[in-house]
Amino acid sequence: MNFVAIDVETANSDLASICQIGIASFSDGMLGDVWMSLVNPEVEFDEVNVSIHGICERDVRRSPNWRSVYSNVIARIKEKVVVSHTPFDRTAVVRACEKEKLAVCQCRWLDSARVVRRAWPRFAQSGYGLQNVASEFGIQYKSHDALEDARCAGEILLRAIAETGLSLDQWIERVTQPINPSSSLRITRDGNPDGPLHGEVLVFTGALSMSRSQAADAASIAGCQVGASVTKHTTLLVLGDQDSRKLAGYEKSSKQRRAEELIGNGQQIRIISESDFQHIIGH
Repeated sequence: MNFVAIDVETANSDLASICQIGIASFSDGMLGDVWMSLVNPEVEFDEVNVSIHGICERDVRRSPNWRSVYSNVIARIKEKVVVSHTPFDRTAVVRACEKEKLAVCQCRWLDSARVVRRAWPRFAQSGYGLQNVASEFGIQYKSHDALEDARCAGEILLRAIAETGLSLDQWIERVTQPINPSSSLRITRDGNPDGPLHGEVLVFTGALSMSRSQAADAASIAGCQVGASVTKHTTLLVLGDQDSRKLAGYEKSSKQRRAEELIGNGQQIRIISESDFQHIIGH
C-alpha cells in the first residue's frame, strides 16, 4: 500500500500557474515523508485565487519557479502511484511541464474522487469533494493548503481500501469501470443448499487475501447467502486479515461498526476473521 498524494494551488485560472505544491508519501498504509514548496509562477495572481488559498505574489517572489522545483517533484513521484483528488492537479502538473518544455515523468495516476464515488454509494453523484468527505470521516486538515490537501486525499484512499477490501492496484482498475458495475460483477450470491454453512447470511469487510468475487464464490459453495452490506438479516461478518494500525488509525470499517451496533441491539451476528472462515470452509 505504497503511494504518494499530490495537490497544487494556482495563481489564476490557468492551471499551469502553480504557486504551491504539496506531496505526501504513504508507505505500508502510513503517512511518511512530506514535502511542500511555494512556486513562483511568474504570472499575475488573480484576487479570486488569492482569496481561496491566501498566497499572493509577494509570498512567492523569492521562491523557485516550476522548472527549478520540478526535480524535487520527479524524485518523489517518478514510477509511483500518484493520488490526486479530481483530475485538476494532474492536469496542472502536465500543463506546467508543457509550458516550460519539460518532459512529464512516468507515473500511475489515481483520482481519489473517483475512488470515493465508487467506495461509498452516498457520494456517487454528489458530495465527493475533499472537504465534505474529510468532514464525513472526521479527518482534520486545513483546506486549500497543498500539503494538507494531499495528505487528506491519501487518508481518504486508505479508508476506501479498508472499507472495500480492494487493493491499490485493484482501485486503479476499478476507477476505470462504471460507478454501478453490472450485476455479474457484484459480490452477492445465493448459497448452496447442501453447503455446511447453509442458512448463514454473510458479508465481507476489509482487505481479503483473495478478490471479493473469489471469496463470494467460496462462501456461496459453502452454503452462505452473500450480501453486499450489513443488514438486519446478516448473521456472519468476515473480517479481512489486516493490520488495523496501518490504516491511519481508522480501525473498523462501517460494516463492522454497523454489525456491532446490531449485536448491541440483540441481533445474532458472529464476527470472525478471514483465516477462521477459510478454515471452516476447508480452504
